Amino acid sequence: MDRVPTHSAERDKLVHEPTHINLTAEEKRLEESRDHTEHWKRWGPYLSERQWGTVREDYSEYGTAWDYFPHDQARSRAYRWGEDGLGGICDRHQRICFAMALWNGNDPILKERLFGLTGSEGNHGEDVKEYYCYLDSTPTHSYMKFLYKYPQGGFPYAQLVEENRRRGKNEPEFELIDTGIFDDDRYFDVVVEYAKSSSEEILIRVNAHNRGPEAADLHILPTIWFRNMWSWNSGVKRPILQAEKGKPGPVAIRAMEDYYGVRWLICQDSPEFLFTENETNNQRLFGVPNRTPYVKDGINNYVVNGARDTVNPEQTGTKASALYRFRVEEGSSATVRLRLTDRENLGRPITASDPSNERNRKSLGPAAATSTAATEDCFGPAFDHVFAQRIAEADDFYAKRTPKALSKDAQAIQRQAFAGLLWSKQFYHYDVNGWLQGDPAGPPPPENHRRGRNHEWTHLYNADVISMPDKWEYPWYAAWDLAFHSIPLAQIDPDFAKEQLTLLLREWYMHPNGQLPAYEWALGDVNPPVHAWACWRVYKIEKRIRGKADRRFLEHAFHKLLLNFTWWVNRKDAEGNNVFQGGFLGLDNIGVFDRSAPLPTGGLMEQSDGTSWMGMYCLNMLAIALELARENSAYEGVASKFFEHFVYIAHAMNDLGGEGLSLWDESDGFYYDVLRLPNGDHFPMRVRSMVGLISLYAVETLEPEVLGRLPAFKRRMQWFIDNKPVLRDHIRNVETPSGTRRLLSIVDSSHLPIVLRYMLDESEFLSEYGIRSLSQFHRKNPFMLQINGTTHQVDYEPAESSTGVFGGNSNWRGPIWFPVNYLLIESLQKFHHFLGDEFQVEFPTGSGKKKSLWEVAAELSRRLVRIFLRDGEGRRPVFGRHEKFQNDRHWRDYVPFHEYFHGDTGAGVGASHQTGWTGIVAKLIEQSGE
Repeated sequence: MDRVPTHSAERDKLVHEPTHINLTAEEKRLEESRDHTEHWKRWGPYLSERQWGTVREDYSEYGTAWDYFPHDQARSRAYRWGEDGLGGICDRHQRICFAMALWNGNDPILKERLFGLTGSEGNHGEDVKEYYCYLDSTPTHSYMKFLYKYPQGGFPYAQLVEENRRRGKNEPEFELIDTGIFDDDRYFDVVVEYAKSSSEEILIRVNAHNRGPEAADLHILPTIWFRNMWSWNSGVKRPILQAEKGKPGPVAIRAMEDYYGVRWLICQDSPEFLFTENETNNQRLFGVPNRTPYVKDGINNYVVNGARDTVNPEQTGTKASALYRFRVEEGSSATVRLRLTDRENLGRPITASDPSNERNRKSLGPAAATSTAATEDCFGPAFDHVFAQRIAEADDFYAKRTPKALSKDAQAIQRQAFAGLLWSKQFYHYDVNGWLQGDPAGPPPPENHRRGRNHEWTHLYNADVISMPDKWEYPWYAAWDLAFHSIPLAQIDPDFAKEQLTLLLREWYMHPNGQLPAYEWALGDVNPPVHAWACWRVYKIEKRIRGKADRRFLEHAFHKLLLNFTWWVNRKDAEGNNVFQGGFLGLDNIGVFDRSAPLPTGGLMEQSDGTSWMGMYCLNMLAIALELARENSAYEGVASKFFEHFVYIAHAMNDLGGEGLSLWDESDGFYYDVLRLPNGDHFPMRVRSMVGLISLYAVETLEPEVLGRLPAFKRRMQWFIDNKPVLRDHIRNVETPSGTRRLLSIVDSSHLPIVLRYMLDESEFLSEYGIRSLSQFHRKNPFMLQINGTTHQVDYEPAESSTGVFGGNSNWRGPIWFPVNYLLIESLQKFHHFLGDEFQVEFPTGSGKKKSLWEVAAELSRRLVRIFLRDGEGRRPVFGRHEKFQNDRHWRDYVPFHEYFHGDTGAGVGASHQTGWTGIVAKLIEQSGE
């Protein structure tokens, strides 16, 4: 059997079939989008799932975003910076929005958006309390499918708030399924599908299935509206929606606005049209008169409360719904069909004399060419044919990206992971300077707001479609999350992956001092510096997929990354000794203290993870510089700089500042943070956590073929090695038929087996489902530190956090996190590339069974994948204790991609739809199978 390349970096050197040969229909659309000949990505799932409770909408004095704009106000109050909706879409500038609204006859409000608990209401922080699933999407969104499970009883808003507020941090979250609302299957499965018949026309199909034991009422309200831009910006012309009158064919809502011109939402049958304005109901919220009698919640008040005067009888406005009323029998379904189009004459028959004949035939597909009668009804056979065609094209597209040997279960998981990533795109708008100054239409914000959150980031102006971690719990980008999103996205859409990485390096994102924005709650916080790694990996993945590399992307990214690297060196190496203090670095509560705040002891924390991240950053920049030097020798000099800087960092980990202080603890055989007190004393913080394992990330090989092409770099490197003998420990050589291969790593050959012994020990880090963020050792041996009469403690918590650090909604004291596991797997592959099959370790530790590091990496990858797969008893670890999820045929195959996972059971924890970086499971499935 031919051997699989030894690690992912080597795999990405393979050149596959050129993309212009045997392209699928979706690949052709991607090519057209790349060439800007057809705007296939103009419309997509760019609508947020939560705009309320966000920083952008918060103009409070003390930054209390959750309280300033709560869920109860969302239906009545116009948003300033974006829109949200249920299973919705919009254009890439979010001018025109479309989404579903539902009412079961029992809820106190329309179901227009997903509900969840605020940061203070949830016993483990903010928490969406709904069940929904992204089932499918292509990269151009030519086909998309979304599922929402809508209870038939009154939605238990108050019960969810009250019970979770009652529970403490040591108790589990109270979920929607725990309320009994889904008992006897009294709910609707509402499936929303979108299919593009052209880049400017979207077919919409809604199927609502009654899973309950008896007939039930359901109101379906497809809703179209404009983002309110006119209230905040002087000179912006108000757009308008109108009921289409005097036209043959189906009824329609006409949408007119300056940027896109005219669009029509064409509706099957003859629903009741309801029009209002996307304007705040000031009377309800603030007790002052409204500027217009028709306000944002007017449709809600008409449907739910029977208030006839809350919708405009003239059938015009800036928000409109088509109201469909159904009585759905047990086991039956209700269907709604619509078309969002730029073509006025869609409802008329296509005739030979019609100048748009050819375009209409092409749009509708082959069925239109064979049946003139079908064109007389734009919801006839041609409509369903387009859906069938787009679904088949999606299948063809993913068939080329799915390993043939995978089980159907693994294929479905990979497809849903891609769907979650693609559905989690969002139009994100944030002008920090404008936000701080306040809006012309409103009162000036409090002075504390002007000097508060993000006031040092007034250059930042974001108005782009961005990959979100999760459009409800994290409807804002995070720098290191986005880097991990780009890896699986590059498998299916390298252009979008590159665009995402490039965005954060643009001058209206990156701070003038070189810092990357972290996330909207604190743009100035520090995420791990993984951007260079992501750029390098996406570059190689695209080269493998397309048969050619985008050197221009890599070179542009490299120059901006130089600025960011310099910021790190100048700002986070307090004493200039090549040991770094990055702060919390995305690991939230992993330490004894909040590492982003001043230490209660005074002094500073020499961070093992911060220093290791910077070692990895050096090696990523070195690899990019060597690649660029292949065509431009000027890069050899900067490559030498990164080579030397890495060696200094690796040496400092073991001899900080030449003082004999080491982040490596010889007695324990592990890397720890070191606390340095103001009086000069220092001691290791002996918490065995991911902080110490991150040292493994800083590893790279220098191939003899590469060095042979770069004589200037090779000469400088050799001079450094010859003249700095004390620094040689972190450079290791091995002879190959092509010459000398060199290994650069922070963890040297003597420390590697010791660190791996901890990592692969089932009583320490190794779980059935990957590597834990904290060793199980601390379950019985918590780390405790007495400071000024206060005990600070870290112990093993495999699920939710029991502390309130960082809102209490994120826990790094035991659970399994995909991004850091992925980097561990890649590092083991790199070590194996150098050490070969001869270097073996016990797996698991103490078992007596030896494996190469390649085999260990593959097994860790499969353990992570097994979180989602059915086991021998048909159960998925991700579902945990919920029997309905495990066994019910209408639930068991809809897999949630959680933020992190229980360290012992693999059950999903944290944000339930954080497909963002957990979506990297799609890459693991591709490279290691199941």
